[in-house]
Amino acid sequence: MSVRCTAPVHGHRSASARANCPACRSGSRSYTSYTRPSYRAPAPQYRGSGAGSSSGGSRRRSAGGLLYTVAEDRTLAPVRQAVERQAESYPAQSYPNRYDLFLCHAWGDRQGAAKELNDLLVALDVKVWFSEVAVKLGTSLVREIDRGLSKSRAGIVLVTPELFTSLNAQGIADKELSALLATDLVIPVAHGTTFEALRDVSPLLAARSGLSTESSSLEEVAAKIAETVDLDD
Repeated sequence: MSVRCTAPVHGHRSASARANCPACRSGSRSYTSYTRPSYRAPAPQYRGSGAGSSSGGSRRRSAGGLLYTVAEDRTLAPVRQAVERQAESYPAQSYPNRYDLFLCHAWGDRQGAAKELNDLLVALDVKVWFSEVAVKLGTSLVREIDRGLSKSRAGIVLVTPELFTSLNAQGIADKELSALLATDLVIPVAHGTTFEALRDVSPLLAARSGLSTESSSLEEVAAKIAETVDLDD
């Protein structure tokens, strides 16, 4: 019958402690299990998903039940941190006119995909600056966009074939994108296209990866964005 040593796996702290141990001094040492205490927050746990390269290859489930890929976490985490910092600097009760998100989109999507995404986010209690709603008749579009950008905590870029046309023509969306790319507050959303196609038009935006309706519905994309900017959890 072996005598158990109660020291951690790395041994006794001193020679005298080892000499007083009935197991170690006899040379027949066996160990009880020992685990060093850890105080680091657990890392996200991912599981295989079988998704394509745009999905990041694996997913984690959030507290809200949404599945996030590694690439999505990489895009959304800095936005979340920035939103939290801004909320401290500009509390809602003191700055009621601030927006959670600025929606950058092509003019051709204003009654289609952009409106659908805006409506989904608004239904999730996200305050969105959307030109079709925020810009009133008779006001300067460029000036209102400038105000909207300054009052928004983060931005979404709805990446569609229509956006490619707008960027190539250096339209209004091109100016909005330039302002958003100067920050870490942009969430690209590929809809009806891919990030691979985006690289030919805007390598800087494509490098950020983001969310895509290629592997998720627009409803799921909106829910992930809402969870990112929601500060009530």
